[in-house]
Amino acid sequence: MALNTEQKTTLYRNLIRADEFNKMMYRRMMQGKLIGFYHPAEGAIAPGVGAASFLNQDDNLSPHHRGHGITHMLAKGIDIKYYLAEHTGKDTGCCKGRSAFHFSFPDHKVYMMSGFIGYNFAPVVGWGFAAKRRNQGQVVMNCSGDGSYGQGRAHEAMLMAQNWKLPVIFFCENNGMSIFSTAMEMHPKEHISSLADGFGMPSSIVDGQDVFAVAEASVEAIDRARKGEGPTFIEAKTLRFNEHDIGTPDLSGWEERSEEEHASMREREPVRIATARVLDEGILTQSAIDQIIEEALAEVQGVEDFADSSDIARPSVEQLMDGVFAK
Repeated sequence: MALNTEQKTTLYRNLIRADEFNKMMYRRMMQGKLIGFYHPAEGAIAPGVGAASFLNQDDNLSPHHRGHGITHMLAKGIDIKYYLAEHTGKDTGCCKGRSAFHFSFPDHKVYMMSGFIGYNFAPVVGWGFAAKRRNQGQVVMNCSGDGSYGQGRAHEAMLMAQNWKLPVIFFCENNGMSIFSTAMEMHPKEHISSLADGFGMPSSIVDGQDVFAVAEASVEAIDRARKGEGPTFIEAKTLRFNEHDIGTPDLSGWEERSEEEHASMREREPVRIATARVLDEGILTQSAIDQIIEEALAEVQGVEDFADSSDIARPSVEQLMDGVFAK
């Protein structure tokens, strides 16, 4: 599905924002200014931006853990200052500073993050079932990595979604690595999307370094889901430039990834690819690009200022219990 100039500009702007936020999170982690840990998104920012930029506010989104979902959430319109405040243990955080890297933005239909690989598959089927019953054109964007498709619940979710024609997009961000294990070791076929064939589910493979290609496939799948035509599987072939999470050895199997591999990957940097495209097609001028970068940096600074100036969360026992039991 071809994108228009306005859509391409939105994607480029969100890609730059995602890049600058990822750099900020990496820097703050190295400075000791984040609680918990951080899974850097460098090299893999395009899939989240392409998948989420054209969702509606009432569409459900389950972000991937890479970049802690920031690339997905900012593209959907979520104000990241509340998440950074959460990640720094501040009372103004989206979960009142009690969860470190976990998040919840119910108003935007982004409900949770978990430390369990593949946790998302059961909830997204439930959200999809609810969306179908409401019949208001809602869709569910389920983003997860190649490693999650080794989980049994992934296959159960795909089976149920296809049987019931649920409006769910299974969006696989395949960076070829599950911490230290390669996708080639973990899966019997080259393409994770081949799993969809067994369920009769439409699927596509896209260049996950090209935000425009990702968005084209996502818009088409979203349109199918809104029309009641059922689920789609999208496999975005992307890259992980850094270690799994900051401080973990950058290994492939038992061996450190080589300088040659890193150099080859960085030739496929998403911002570089997108910048060349918008300039070549005359969508943006260099001065317009510079302005977008300046605005993104100002946004990041504002988010940091908000988090840093917020009070540290010091909940009482009673306040902590409020988040445990329903009333």
